[in-house]
Amino acid sequence: MNQIPFALEPPKCTDAWCTQVYNLTGNNWLAASANWLVAKPLKIVMILVIAFLIRLLVHRLIDRLTSGKGKMPALLRPLRERAPQALGALLSDRRAQRAKTIGSVLKSVVSFVVYGLAFILALGELGVNLAPIIASAGIVGVALGFGAQNLVKDFLSGIFMMLEDQYGVGDVVDLGEAKGTIEAVGLRITTLRDINGTVWYVRNGEILRVGNSSQGFAVATLDLAVGYGADVDQVTEILTRVAGEVVADEQFKDSVIEPPEVLGVEKVTPESITIRMTVKVRPGKQFAVQRALRAKAMAAVEEGGVPAPLNRLLPPPPV
Repeated sequence: MNQIPFALEPPKCTDAWCTQVYNLTGNNWLAASANWLVAKPLKIVMILVIAFLIRLLVHRLIDRLTSGKGKMPALLRPLRERAPQALGALLSDRRAQRAKTIGSVLKSVVSFVVYGLAFILALGELGVNLAPIIASAGIVGVALGFGAQNLVKDFLSGIFMMLEDQYGVGDVVDLGEAKGTIEAVGLRITTLRDINGTVWYVRNGEILRVGNSSQGFAVATLDLAVGYGADVDQVTEILTRVAGEVVADEQFKDSVIEPPEVLGVEKVTPESITIRMTVKVRPGKQFAVQRALRAKAMAAVEEGGVPAPLNRLLPPPPV
């Protein structure tokens, strides 16, 4: 029986994998396909393993930078912080929430970049021409960018708000049409609850201005209107005494940062004289202190015989 001469001839190997497979199996087809069956899959697996390890190491580094364990997280040290050091535990919670949110964004970006590069390298190992794919991806990206520009705007605005520490969870803010206490800060949506209990969901890209009543300190302002003929010195003395009582109260003494200050006459009208007093307090405590001051001040001026404003003495207009 005649034998086919080329069947016994070893393949013309151009790499070590071909030679190794032929020496192990003696099969020409397997040896010729060794690059596709063995070399390329191993390279792709190695690319994926390296990408996974890089992602894992970077994520652990981000976790280490964002966990302060009671101290300033290392990630926030280069960033500007608007909250005062005197806030204690509240400041620690604010730092933790801010660092956690920024860390989450960084993790997402790292995962996208690392796995995206790994996917491109894997396609290159398979011999896929990447130029048309990259060109198509660019066109699709531009189309999606036009279609989802509001989403991108919200995302970028959310990142800058967190980096700049414009507000955080627990802050009392005025976002324009929505006013209330921040309950959650996301990359796309900021959630706040107003004084009536209504929850507002505000897109970050639509926030043009932010009035934050909880950064640094707050001021409880009391404008007390008395009769035009009232003794200003007497009213000032009463307000100073009332403020001292409120500050000494167990409920408010930890909320007050500086002693109360009676600024004097704020406004004069034919019906009344308005005297203003301010108290610097911790963020978010101004409303409770203000209500307590108003209640005690009104009772004190009535007990002291201070004349009431003329408009309070007039009868109500007929209906």
